[in-house]
Amino acid sequence: MRFSSFIYLVGQGLHNLRANRLMTFASMGVLTVCMLLIGAASLLGINIDHMVEYIGNQNETVVYMGGTGESEVATDEQIAAADAAIRSTPHVVSVTYMSPEDVLATYSDMLKDYTNLQQVFANDNPFTPNYRVTVDDPDNIEEVSAQLMQIDGVYSVKAPLAMADTFTSLQKVINYACYGLVAVLAIVSIVVINNTIKITVFNRRKEIGIMKLVGATNGFIRFPFFVEGVTSGLISAGIASGIVCGAYYTLCRWYAENPSNLSQMFGGTLVPLESVWYYIVGGFVLLGFLLCGLGTATSIRKHLNV
Repeated sequence: MRFSSFIYLVGQGLHNLRANRLMTFASMGVLTVCMLLIGAASLLGINIDHMVEYIGNQNETVVYMGGTGESEVATDEQIAAADAAIRSTPHVVSVTYMSPEDVLATYSDMLKDYTNLQQVFANDNPFTPNYRVTVDDPDNIEEVSAQLMQIDGVYSVKAPLAMADTFTSLQKVINYACYGLVAVLAIVSIVVINNTIKITVFNRRKEIGIMKLVGATNGFIRFPFFVEGVTSGLISAGIASGIVCGAYYTLCRWYAENPSNLSQMFGGTLVPLESVWYYIVGGFVLLGFLLCGLGTATSIRKHLNV
């Protein structure tokens, strides 16, 4: 195709957008609404997955040091060797050492309204040193716990295995539900947009027939429709991206400026817009191109047989 022909056909496609404003607006409106629903469902799934992952990562595995028995105190050498071994254990992302004095201070602060543990145990601290270990993924807690028990000087390991299993199962269920919702909305969008495009093309079947009768090739007829469809799809993607990103940015600011006990339990923040905006915009552009551009070009196929 010559460049002059390309420019002419692009101009014809853009002209058709203005000449068929009613059906263009109808197609763009339907596609924009479908994109908004898909974007909202996708962001909901991303944030729920983030919140479940945050809660799951708060579970600490407690490694108690005790020599060869609970009543025995681990030596400084054992604690030093255990410290290095724990930190080098695969899947361990953070380690916090708690001395007997640290443990006593922690429980004293928790129970300060009821008793003074610092005074009660001033001369006989019953607590043993321990390590608070955080694992990179709840799925690895059981494996890491077994490895920690093999370290010299470790008396016992208390790991939230049941809670880890619960969070892992919950995360999978939520992921499947959100992805399923997005898939259903995408299918609905394809069906609705395809029908809208078919109506648009059907209303212009006489125009297509006349062009075919005067000798226009199929590609020459189809290309302006393709340009028209791509342009309307990209405009819809731009509108939907602006609405979704703007609304999500406002929601993130409100969520951060109005903290509550519930929001703090889920991490205190939503997934930031800068981490997801390119997925939203890219997905909308791809969806608009495929649905409108290719949909329009293929919908006129049967009208080319004159």
